[in-house]
Amino acid sequence: MFRFRTLLVLMLLVVGLVTGCSYAGVAISANGKKAVVVRNDHFLYGALRKVFVCDVTNEGLANCQKNESP
Repeated sequence: MFRFRTLLVLMLLVVGLVTGCSYAGVAISANGKKAVVVRNDHFLYGALRKVFVCDVTNEGLANCQKNESP
């Protein structure tokens, strides 16, 4: 029973680490109206990278679009 519980906890830990994502960086345009956000997935060492272009507002980032040039 102890082995089973240990194996289950390790499997959940590995799944949590492998399927997560992190935000690699944020860059703001020269006029300060657009921001580029890069997101890296941990799956396959970041092979599924995504880039979003967002509008900068007083409340934060809004209207984030994929595949748009700033």
